[in-house]
Amino acid sequence: MTPPPLIPRAVLFGNPDRMSPALSPCGRFLAYLAPDGRGVLNVHAGPWRERDLRPVTADAGRGVRAFAWSGDGRVLLYAQDRDGDENTHLYAADPAGREPVRDLTPYEGVQARLIAVDPRRPGHILVGLNLRDRARHDAYRLDPATGELELAALDEGFTRWVGDDRLRVRGAVRAEEDGSAVLLVRTGEDAPWRALHRVGPEDAPALRPFGFTTGGRDLLLFSSLGSDTARLLRLDTVTGDTEVLYQDPEYDVEGVGAHPVTGLAQFVLVRRERNDIEVLDQTLAADFEALRGAGPGDVTVLGRDLADRHWLVQHNADDRPAGYRVLDRGTGRTDFLFSHLPALEGHRLARVEPFSFRARDGLPVRGYLTFPPGAARPLPTVLCVHGGPWTRDLWGYRSESQWLANRGYLCVQVNFRGSTGYGKRFTNAGDREWGGRMQDDLQDAVRHTVALGHTDPERVAVYGGSYGGYAALAGAAFTPGDYRCAVAVAAPSSLTTFIESVPVTWGPMAAMLRRRVGSPETEGEFLRSRSPLHAADRIRVPLLIGQGARDPRVRSEESEQLVAALRRNAVPHEYLLFPDEGHGFVRPRNRLTFYAAAERFLARHLGGRYEGA
Repeated sequence: MTPPPLIPRAVLFGNPDRMSPALSPCGRFLAYLAPDGRGVLNVHAGPWRERDLRPVTADAGRGVRAFAWSGDGRVLLYAQDRDGDENTHLYAADPAGREPVRDLTPYEGVQARLIAVDPRRPGHILVGLNLRDRARHDAYRLDPATGELELAALDEGFTRWVGDDRLRVRGAVRAEEDGSAVLLVRTGEDAPWRALHRVGPEDAPALRPFGFTTGGRDLLLFSSLGSDTARLLRLDTVTGDTEVLYQDPEYDVEGVGAHPVTGLAQFVLVRRERNDIEVLDQTLAADFEALRGAGPGDVTVLGRDLADRHWLVQHNADDRPAGYRVLDRGTGRTDFLFSHLPALEGHRLARVEPFSFRARDGLPVRGYLTFPPGAARPLPTVLCVHGGPWTRDLWGYRSESQWLANRGYLCVQVNFRGSTGYGKRFTNAGDREWGGRMQDDLQDAVRHTVALGHTDPERVAVYGGSYGGYAALAGAAFTPGDYRCAVAVAAPSSLTTFIESVPVTWGPMAAMLRRRVGSPETEGEFLRSRSPLHAADRIRVPLLIGQGARDPRVRSEESEQLVAALRRNAVPHEYLLFPDEGHGFVRPRNRLTFYAAAERFLARHLGGRYEGA
């Protein structure tokens, strides 16, 4: 069968047409990210029924990546750093575009984190700032109109804040030295903290408060205490009593839809093979039935107005761009707004198939396969490893998997042990297994696809960014006979130097990394044995390495020390260093430069298709 035409890289990896829409609290206005006349992503806003949305920000650099409406809908809030240094400032934009954008946190070297907005307390937001101590983010109430700050809570080793319906900080999660965690609550900001929900190290990753219901007595909470999987709980902050609102025996509950005024849980998100919505409030059953019939793919509710009449939803399928609609609950009608990338609609995209196998120690492992449409098997294969590693791959449209399939490769995505979503035993099975059993799972996935006749074992590449980049280097160094080549972006090469150089802004997360990966202070030889840098003399396959010079998470030294070893050992390699990027490539010109190099590299070593410059 003739392969489909090449999808241009500029379509796959350039700016989307529109993305990340958000509905205003009143329901009349919409905002989204779209490229301006210079090709830079900026916020556009306006009345959605009239389709009259115009730019309201004018960033000229890396573009705006995320934003939120204030609780009263009077301003649009977004965070922006400088070329990826992650010292983010919080900005306010006028939704009508009449007033200039204002920097609400104009403090040099300080990182702002938006904690919460709440329509029940209009005119204020909660923000975390490390003004007092670069390692601690105290919580402040901020008035966007005046920029006035009011201290709400001091950071005492907390990893998360929770505001109530009056934007008072009345909940917090504190990480303990032994890896356990505790949820603390208080009756008011002048009252002492009180421990209410303690979990051990095995349950700490899943502990995540969602928010208080109106009145501030009950708190919605994700926790795996007493269960393998994370459950949604309702916690009475006065008595400490808990009620299980939803649980699944195999998969974590990962999201909740709460009523915009009462804060009561009405539905939950469970990511099984696909994204499943489970309705708790049966008065919404007809709404979800209407949404499932309105478009292809999985439904995500992105936002609701305060009257709860209008819902903004996304339909995400595997073989077409994401589509966005507004549901009018009063009439049951849905209005299609736009797709995120209309230029894809004329191209034949690949289907994404869930698969599973048993690792060599018997652990069930799941993932996704994306096949080139109509291609004969066995296929050249790219093992595409997700970052984190404490996250997971999902079903649906992804530009990288579609790119690889379109170029003639089978894309294999594996939710190896340590990935999230499958319960705490599966996630915790990845502890201290960087370069160990986590790497075995990736190797076993490829062997599984070879045994099924899908994969040509002589033409396999390993590819990834961040943790995925580490796994690519580890594959090249520890099992070089398994791969023809490797592509690694923002990749730790030495676990020792990586852990020793994590940003001070990570706070308690740095201690978590030492527990789950290893401690340079006490386990130097162990970390050395799991570091690709110290096995660089075993690397024989060509490497493509990409790095942002301003990356504060995985510093450029991680790439450069490996590149120096490759040069000493005369290993073929390419090194792309982008001076104006951080952890990942945000600027379109840099993305397109990288993907052109990666496509040429893979074609040279695996024999897939390549779009000329």
